[in-house]
Amino acid sequence: MEYLAHISGDLTRTQPLDEHLTNTAKTASQFAAAMGESACAYMIGILHDQGKYRNSWMCYLKKASGYDPSIPDELCERGTHSTAGAAWLLNNMSQPESLLLSYTILGHHAGLPDFYDGCGESLTSRLFEDGILKAGLLEEINFGEVKIPEVVFPSQKIAEMQDEYKHLWVRLIFSSLVDSDYLDTEKFMDNDVNAARGTRATLAQLKERFDSFMESKCASASQTKVNKIRAEILKQCILAARGPAGFYSLTVPTGGGKTLSAMAFALEHALKNNKRRVIMAIPYTSIIEQTAKTYKYGTDDDEKIKIMKERGEFLFGEENVLEHHSNIDPDKELYMNFLASQNWDAPVVVTTNVQLFESLLAAKPSRCRKLHNLAHSVIILDEAQKIPAEYLHPVLSVLKGLVKYFGVTVLFCTATQPALTGQIGSSNTCIEGISGCTEIIKDPVRLYEDLKRVEYMVYKNDINVRSSWEEIAEELKKVSQVLCIVNKRRDCRELMKYMPEGTIQLSGLMCGEEISSIITEIKQLLKEGRPVRVVSTQLIEAGVDLDFPEVWRALAQLDSIVQAAGRANREGRLKDDSGNPRLGRVVVFNPESEPFGEIKIGAQITSSLARKADYFDSLSAGSFNLYFKKFYAEHQKLDKCDYEKLLVDEADCGRFQFRSFAEEFKLIDTSGQKTVFVPFADGEKLICQLREGHPDRRLMCRLQRFSVNIPVCLFNDIYQKGGIEVVNNYYVLNNGFYEPGKGVLMGEFYNYDDHNFIY
Repeated sequence: MEYLAHISGDLTRTQPLDEHLTNTAKTASQFAAAMGESACAYMIGILHDQGKYRNSWMCYLKKASGYDPSIPDELCERGTHSTAGAAWLLNNMSQPESLLLSYTILGHHAGLPDFYDGCGESLTSRLFEDGILKAGLLEEINFGEVKIPEVVFPSQKIAEMQDEYKHLWVRLIFSSLVDSDYLDTEKFMDNDVNAARGTRATLAQLKERFDSFMESKCASASQTKVNKIRAEILKQCILAARGPAGFYSLTVPTGGGKTLSAMAFALEHALKNNKRRVIMAIPYTSIIEQTAKTYKYGTDDDEKIKIMKERGEFLFGEENVLEHHSNIDPDKELYMNFLASQNWDAPVVVTTNVQLFESLLAAKPSRCRKLHNLAHSVIILDEAQKIPAEYLHPVLSVLKGLVKYFGVTVLFCTATQPALTGQIGSSNTCIEGISGCTEIIKDPVRLYEDLKRVEYMVYKNDINVRSSWEEIAEELKKVSQVLCIVNKRRDCRELMKYMPEGTIQLSGLMCGEEISSIITEIKQLLKEGRPVRVVSTQLIEAGVDLDFPEVWRALAQLDSIVQAAGRANREGRLKDDSGNPRLGRVVVFNPESEPFGEIKIGAQITSSLARKADYFDSLSAGSFNLYFKKFYAEHQKLDKCDYEKLLVDEADCGRFQFRSFAEEFKLIDTSGQKTVFVPFADGEKLICQLREGHPDRRLMCRLQRFSVNIPVCLFNDIYQKGGIEVVNNYYVLNNGFYEPGKGVLMGEFYNYDDHNFIY
């Protein structure tokens, strides 16, 4: 029989199975070389599709594709082609070592399985019966012309690896297999797509561009105090980058030039330590767009970017910076980047914390496909304090595993550095933090003093006294340029009731497209010195490059208050009536609305620390260590998803609950929410396209910019009023329930649990 791996859509070409297995094995071996596991990856590449040698499966493929419709139905049996290779491993190699690799073969289409029955079909149920390997799995294995390589297993790395990180080893090997399998299939089925992946600049070439850009930028910058400090921060980053791979922290107040200085560290460090790419993970999409623009063009100013595009000027260029997040517009993205988002095959990747960590702890092949490209990379965690406390254990564990065994360097970058070293939490929830983290800035305390650009005040001089929204609105009306940040979307709506016409509102009840356009509008108004009052949720408080003379912040976590202060007098340009430099103003107030969750815990700790009148003005880099120690100690659980139980406790036996853990690990809890597409701007046209045909990936990517997550109870209320339409199994909001400038409309007295719906 002729054994095939693939048949082209037009039925004119076939790919021999031997060829596909060999190609996949060779590429997987190359991918796994970065983690020192070429031999293992080559072997599973040869084994992954062994089930396709079954005559009944081959008959199914040829008949179902239309290649040979004359084959009788009784000869065709699809079954599964991924169990044979896994069975061979278990039959020919000792357990539990063989189990580690069998997960990768079983999961190369359906995803990494659980060992025990849990979520989906388990490894045990697929391969064993009464504890013994199912006999029939090996009956029809025929290796054709392909030879199974002899591999000494376990490898030295896995033999020496701590049990805590063995699941990570499986994932990176799995990634090598999945990506090589997908790429070889793509090359055969549509070589034009494969060719469109293109080539990119090396990190050495990008560093040359970066150095030239920074030299020019520093030379042309006015010699203000802020710019001199930024230059010194840059210098310290470059010096520290010459150290060995490991954990580093960059503790710099907002406005200190972290975005460019962190990249300076990453490029210098990558070349000194043979790293392959730079990955920056950021908590908010609003910051990602700004950061990606900076790396692509050297600025996030849209007017300057337009001019630079016309001139053909750039920093790294669009083709070398991969933006990977839900709000990316594929119509404005290079096709090669659209393809690279599948496996992160780019020198610089700017993505979300959600994308990075949910991929590192995923089970689905599409999510895990990129993981092998993390080996020997530099990962920058911007606004590191935003890692949710309830997921701290698994997040820190995978970071430690990447650094210890896979050649990764991690840089924690923030103005409010969390306490992630040593023992973290209370006696009941204690976890082991990272060790040996090198702080780049020589004297962070002095740096905070040198970059002091704001003065704090507590409204009513007592942090425990609550204020009504009407009171706060009256105060905000007295200021022509002011930003007020509140804790919840409902708070935003309540305060807006008392604000004058023209006040700008920002919240997660708006789609990403509108949020981006409003932020651009705010920047322009500030630049022109025109009146602008903004009421916003937390989505604007960290990293967004805004410069207000005055900021008001509802009582919350200490780091949130300080991050919000970074939107005041950011450039240090404020002058008094005599033309002398003056500080910006940050007002902390206790709102009438009760906070919840992590915000409530943080607010309580902040209140307990802020008993002295000058507490906020005396903040320094060291203040946050004490705050975060208390913050983590107050959390009853730093391992919400039972990381130890599902991925560590039985790792010595090769038993993992991959899929069960992945189902539970969600950095942003979307349970109790529904996603709706809204008719804002181009969203209306895209919704029409959704109505007209079947949604493809590109259309759905574009629609993400016009999506809003709303609580189920609000969704049900709008649905009952006829405000939601089901289109191709997606939910679409009618015009009357979305208003530009407000977002999704809620009933005036609508009551729902605001927990987790803060942005």
